[in-house]
Amino acid sequence: MAPLTFLAILLCHFFVAANCTFDDYYTYLWGGDNFMINPQRTEVMLKLNNYSGAGFKSKQNYGSGVFRIRMKIPNKKTGGIITSFYLTSLRNDESASSNHFELDFEFFGTNGTVQTNVFMNDTGHREQAFKLPFNPAWDFHTYEIWWNQYLILFSIDGIPIRVHYHSPFKPYPIGPMHIEASIWNPPPEWIWPGPVNWANAPFIAHYTDFAFNACPAPSDDIKECYSKNYYWNTEKYIQLSDDQKRQLKTFRATYMIYDYCSNPSTWQPECSLQNSE
Repeated sequence: MAPLTFLAILLCHFFVAANCTFDDYYTYLWGGDNFMINPQRTEVMLKLNNYSGAGFKSKQNYGSGVFRIRMKIPNKKTGGIITSFYLTSLRNDESASSNHFELDFEFFGTNGTVQTNVFMNDTGHREQAFKLPFNPAWDFHTYEIWWNQYLILFSIDGIPIRVHYHSPFKPYPIGPMHIEASIWNPPPEWIWPGPVNWANAPFIAHYTDFAFNACPAPSDDIKECYSKNYYWNTEKYIQLSDDQKRQLKTFRATYMIYDYCSNPSTWQPECSLQNSE
């Protein structure tokens, strides 16, 4: 079952313009009329207003892969809203405050700041934030999470911005995750995202190019998804190439504005490891 499903995903990836739609990979999650999709079912719009946000999720759980989407955040100026694309192990009946695995891209407001976060069977607090060198509301950009048994790599338009290596001394995902994307506004006690400018509502995020390459998780045991039959698990992808390392170093030195390892209140044991990120 898993190899056939992977083949369908792979073929759809190579022929995305002709054959791939939202329904090949994803399904509606929440939001009612605030979830919108074009007639060709190739672009989803998630709307946030005073009443609700919206979201969608992948149809399956996965144990490794290269997860990507093209996204354009709302173009109306505001703070206080969160536009996201992420992997999570949370089931629908589980609280977001419970321990779980999660890998996040999150935009706070619409000023061009994106935050990445990593949850390792805990509640996260491994935030790293970047002020992007472009306006993510003006056009679509590709946001990608590469996850195998060796590393987790966050990239934007093919440029690596964060890597989390697997080692015996660092926590790492050991169970299946699915994809979610959403737009929402956090509760008032979350002061740090800033206030929402409701006068500019509604806020609409756009998502397209839904194809990705991944191993469907056969169960809670994801070891089958470590197979080198999947290209993202091969020797080439055990670590970053020299070019990727240079790109990563340059991007982080130029655009990173927050690192959890520099904050005593969020410092984690892995921060003491040399080249931990």
